[in-house]
Amino acid sequence: MTTMTMQTMSPEPARARPVFSTEDAELLKTAVLAYLKANEDSPVSVKYSNLYHRLGRLG
Repeated sequence: MTTMTMQTMSPEPARARPVFSTEDAELLKTAVLAYLKANEDSPVSVKYSNLYHRLGRLG
């Protein structure tokens, strides 16, 4: 008598897609720069400045 073993095949996870395109990075940089210019005296502006520089490294 032959016994068949059934293996459960789990599907491969879908490939991760980027959240933002390079065009989005440019738009975000422009928006962050506009915020920085309008709020340069704000205590949180340092965080936005760091974000602006990180966005510059995206492309």
